[in-house]
Amino acid sequence: MPQAVKLTAMAKTAGCAAKLAPGTLDAVLRRLPPQTDPQVLVGFDTNDDAGVYRLSDDLALVQTVDFFTPIVDSPYDFGQVAAVNALSDVYAMGGRPISALSIVAFPEKGDPALLEEIMRGGLHKMNEAGCSILGGHSIRDDDLKFGYAVSGLIHPGRIWRNVGSQPGDVLILTKPLGTGVLSTALKKEGLAPDVLAALVASMTRLNRAAAEPLLELDRIAVHAVTDVTGFSLLGHAREMALGDPASGAVPVSMEFDHTRFAWLPGAMEAARQGHLSGGLRNNREFIGDCVAFSPEVPQEVRELCFDPQTSGGLLAAIATGAAGAALAALGARGVSAQAIGRVVPRRSPLLSVG
Repeated sequence: MPQAVKLTAMAKTAGCAAKLAPGTLDAVLRRLPPQTDPQVLVGFDTNDDAGVYRLSDDLALVQTVDFFTPIVDSPYDFGQVAAVNALSDVYAMGGRPISALSIVAFPEKGDPALLEEIMRGGLHKMNEAGCSILGGHSIRDDDLKFGYAVSGLIHPGRIWRNVGSQPGDVLILTKPLGTGVLSTALKKEGLAPDVLAALVASMTRLNRAAAEPLLELDRIAVHAVTDVTGFSLLGHAREMALGDPASGAVPVSMEFDHTRFAWLPGAMEAARQGHLSGGLRNNREFIGDCVAFSPEVPQEVRELCFDPQTSGGLLAAIATGAAGAALAALGARGVSAQAIGRVVPRRSPLLSVG
């Protein structure tokens, strides 16, 4: 085992993985010349979780990449979280991960035993997912980073998009919220052992257990799916609500019931204590004008709605008549999913929390 070290102290950014501010990359990509390839079934136009490229009439490739700085102090757990987080994008598309390439940025004078434990944790979760690590790339960097580029397979006719929600759909979330404020609190002050254990257990749980029961439903019952990660619950809900004229997905609005949200132990207290990351503030600034809160929603809940998540759950828009069956199937797989809202016809504001 490597010498004890506060792994999160090796990261320059506090809390969960720091992404570019929402909208920054979007603005850059819009200024680039477009590519045209009829085999590209899902690109970056609608901020979907992964890209999809058709290989044949009944087979397509799903591709994604994700890496970040340490979010927990245990190197083994960090490796597990990084793997589960990267795999999640494939599950969110309805795909099956098959291979991965590791991405490593490691300090020149860092202890190789630390890196071994990180990669050992990642390997454990890749094995659990049935995903083969084929290699990767490493660089020297004072700021430790780790993650994976993951490839998966999917049928071209069974792709889940983050657009396509229809009025009347029930919104189901498959993991509790709060990883951002808790990981920020961990870096600043530490967490009680039981709170830390619950945080790690959530972030290291594969979304395969949530995706497979939904895949068994009639395909027309699952209208849209995404995983809730760095742009927060409301940030990813906004992406789902915008629609996509190119694919015929109409814009909609979404209503959430905050009393149905499930929180990780300690998340509410961490928010009350002000353990709010820069990512949370960026999310709130970017999409705050799209959201209306009812007066009875507590301030800490409002903050947590913008909390960046790492390795969060799937957010699925399910046809009303199939929502009960979906929740039962998820429960049978040990997934504690919640129906947290519904899709309504497009109106202003785009999102509401009551």
